[in-house]
Amino acid sequence: MSLKVEAIKPAVGAIVHVDRSQILGKAVARKCLELIERHGVVVFPRAGLDNEEQKIFTDNLGASVSFTSNAPGSGDKSGGYNITLDPKINNEPEYVQGTFFWHLDGMPMANIAPPKASVLSCRRKSATGGQTEFASTFAAYDALSEEDKAEYGRLTVVHSLVAGVREVKAFDELQPHMRTRKAERPLVWTYPSGRKALLIGYTADEVVGWPKAEGRALFARLLEWAAQPAFSYRHQWQEGDLVVWDNCGALHRVIPYSKDSGRLMHRTSVAGAELAA
Repeated sequence: MSLKVEAIKPAVGAIVHVDRSQILGKAVARKCLELIERHGVVVFPRAGLDNEEQKIFTDNLGASVSFTSNAPGSGDKSGGYNITLDPKINNEPEYVQGTFFWHLDGMPMANIAPPKASVLSCRRKSATGGQTEFASTFAAYDALSEEDKAEYGRLTVVHSLVAGVREVKAFDELQPHMRTRKAERPLVWTYPSGRKALLIGYTADEVVGWPKAEGRALFARLLEWAAQPAFSYRHQWQEGDLVVWDNCGALHRVIPYSKDSGRLMHRTSVAGAELAA
């Protein structure tokens, strides 16, 4: 296997240069898993995978998981999710508009562990906006004081879909299936390797046992901390780009774009495991 890795920033991001004929091989998948835990985000420029090829690539990373079965854009035979504001495909835009804000995928879904990785391909990019920003929750945790690490390691957070779309739509305007989705997660996620990351984002609604205002103030501070330039990276999409990230190790958000921009992305997800003992 001939593969070249180019770091984007010391704390986040790497570009992988590999021949397209090798990208669906198991060796590339093994290397990708290693790289996302090291760099958080891995870019395969202009890989040009179609939906079926992306499914093969994702399956090579691990068992797949779908947590958007009720969302418009889901349900194709590849098990993926088409992300767009095109009203012909998506008649519930608030779910996608919620991705304008920092988040980790699948946090409010109580019936699954947080996904291990997200895989996103650009089918059509937007002429304006539509870039995706990433922020390393690995680096954000590592740079905390020892006192903060000890305190945060004891905290449990309630994540909800309502919180994730709070900036987009009022509670009583949401579809009924969106109002009840919530899950408790540790604030500090521990990997089998011992590496740790912060589980934060706009879906974080409250700290269990804390007054709601104090918990939300903590989340705001941690988001500012994680999104600092040294820990973050903005990806400028080109059609065909394939980006893979460690879902618990990298927050992401999209720069807003209009419903008539034509932007279309295809996402698949790798199932996660519960917190390491």
